[in-house]
Amino acid sequence: MIGTETISRVIGQDVYDTEGQKIGSASEVYLDDETGQPEWVTVRTGLFGTKESFVPIRDADLTNDGVRVAVTKDRVKDAPKIDADGHLSPAEEQELYRYYGLGTERPVGMVETTDTRGTETRGTVGHDTSGPNTDDAMTRSEERLNVGTRSEEIGRARLRKYVVSENVTETVPVTREEVRVEREPITDANVGRATDGPAISEEEHEVTLHAERPVAEKEAVPVERVRLDKTTVTDQEQVSADVRKEEIETEGGDDARRM
Repeated sequence: MIGTETISRVIGQDVYDTEGQKIGSASEVYLDDETGQPEWVTVRTGLFGTKESFVPIRDADLTNDGVRVAVTKDRVKDAPKIDADGHLSPAEEQELYRYYGLGTERPVGMVETTDTRGTETRGTVGHDTSGPNTDDAMTRSEERLNVGTRSEEIGRARLRKYVVSENVTETVPVTREEVRVEREPITDANVGRATDGPAISEEEHEVTLHAERPVAEKEAVPVERVRLDKTTVTDQEQVSADVRKEEIETEGGDDARRM
């Protein structure tokens, strides 16, 4: 049940029908002149929210998700086209009562004399209801811009390992054996070995020569560990939006002043 104390929470809320379908957003609340209780809410519908339809609010509920009314979205879609100009005439309200099939429809002949029920948009945010139970002051309110942040994904980084080849040149020393002929004269020390054997003969000596050749072998060795990490960088960004505020002006007396 929505009363005068919760009107300020209705404005701007999403409005849902009996089946949970979103109808639009609440724009203004109209109050009963006699009881001061909320009677109608105008709901902005359409692609850009430019169309406003009157919806009964007497049996509506205010939830964490928004306002849930006791009519269907299709019913609101075909509601009578009435301008939301701040006051409902008796004929306009009779038309709405008939259309929504509400049980408290007034006889037309009694509307202007006994129960005008001309409701005004004093239920908007920042206004006191102007009924028999209100005081002699009104509240002036204004919107404040509250900014914050939300986290969203802006991209992804991936660590990938692949194989490339490069040519590596190293210098390594190698050795080889070469033949060198050594001659020594005949002396008393070697004459015995020199004359051992025939005086004249054929003979052959053979020496095996060796040489080193460079050899390359490859092995895989770990050289480092690589991982991805994240760091937070703080930037400054400006946020701007239009905010509304109420102005109060006096009428009558010597002049009109705005506060």
